[in-house]
Amino acid sequence: MRKYSVFAVAREALRGHTGWEKQWTSPEPRKEYDVIIIGAGGHGLGTAYYLAKEYGITNVAVIERGWLGGGNTGRNTTIIRSNYLYDESAALYNHALKLWDNLSQDMNYNVMYSPRGVMMLAHNIHDEQVFKRHIHSNRLNGVDNEWLTPEQAKDYCPPLNISKGARYPVIGAALQRKGGTARHDAVAWGYARGASARGVHIIQNCEVTGITRGPDGRVTGVETTKGSIGAKKVGVVAAGHTSVVMQMAGLKLPLVSYPLQALVSEPIKPIFPCVVMSNTVHAYISQSDKGELVIGAGTDQYASYSQTGGLHIINHTLDAICEMFPIFTRMKMMRSWGGIVDVTPDRSPIIAKTPVPGLFVNCGWGTGGFKATPGSAHVFAHTIARDEPHPINAPFTLERFRNGRLIDEAAAAAVAH
Repeated sequence: MRKYSVFAVAREALRGHTGWEKQWTSPEPRKEYDVIIIGAGGHGLGTAYYLAKEYGITNVAVIERGWLGGGNTGRNTTIIRSNYLYDESAALYNHALKLWDNLSQDMNYNVMYSPRGVMMLAHNIHDEQVFKRHIHSNRLNGVDNEWLTPEQAKDYCPPLNISKGARYPVIGAALQRKGGTARHDAVAWGYARGASARGVHIIQNCEVTGITRGPDGRVTGVETTKGSIGAKKVGVVAAGHTSVVMQMAGLKLPLVSYPLQALVSEPIKPIFPCVVMSNTVHAYISQSDKGELVIGAGTDQYASYSQTGGLHIINHTLDAICEMFPIFTRMKMMRSWGGIVDVTPDRSPIIAKTPVPGLFVNCGWGTGGFKATPGSAHVFAHTIARDEPHPINAPFTLERFRNGRLIDEAAAAAVAH
């Protein structure tokens, strides 16, 4: 794999940039692999990357129905944070945050990670109590989080409206300074490049139509639109369609899929210095490197595999954004889109072995998938390679829905995920 550097850019500039090689190959599938990963989003590609890099397992195929990074990885609002309440969640998301810190250097690919801070607004006494509880819990787990007064919040984010006459007055905020954003496409491309260079096959436009099992029940491979492909192990990382894929192996998971919408404004000069979230109205906003305001909404309240969503959800979100940031009321919204998020009953993910030998699953991220990408991929690769969970993802099993040891971040956040 050719190393990217300022010297490589200068050298290629002198010869008209004709020497750049493809970032990853698109081979035809082999008859059999040691591991097949279903889903070429950030989590799936990252899993293949860490399998090759850390465990020496390079006979791996990542199979994608559409194009690389074309699912939720390319449809999210790129927010990164680790200020979750429960010990298990804090460990998982903070593991990801530590990997984000050096991800560009590790992959030799600029993912544009920007730790600009994530500020969560409190609008009432209940919000204040919930966030202060989070802050104390986070500090015990080594996660940075602090309480700001309304004035301190406005100093950190000058466009914020803290007037007392607002419908959702700001009475304070919780700030995680190490939170921020990254470039979602670059994350997928960087993992794809790194995995491909280590021998991983990335097979796009190849839909999985079945999961095959032997007489003993063990996974033996997958059926696809490009034919049968054998495998000793199969990992499913298919986001909103995970439940559909798992049913091919005869497993019904505790998942429900919902549309989740986002939109961007016309580009403007740099004006918004951080990420701001409001759980009360579930609206969040940041500014991209292209100058667009990136705005996210809550999930639509109906189960669907649609990527459209209801217009009233976006209207509600924009009403809240305009009230909290009156400076933006005359801006034009350029485009909106939706993703399909898979949600568990306790709004925490499943990263685990399944009752089917050789079959592994990474799912149930809801609205929190992008921020966890490197941490999720890292521990899932460990689980597949070692055939046992990493200590960090050990609590995130399927069995918790049977034994009642839930990690209920939905109740903890007091907001619909």
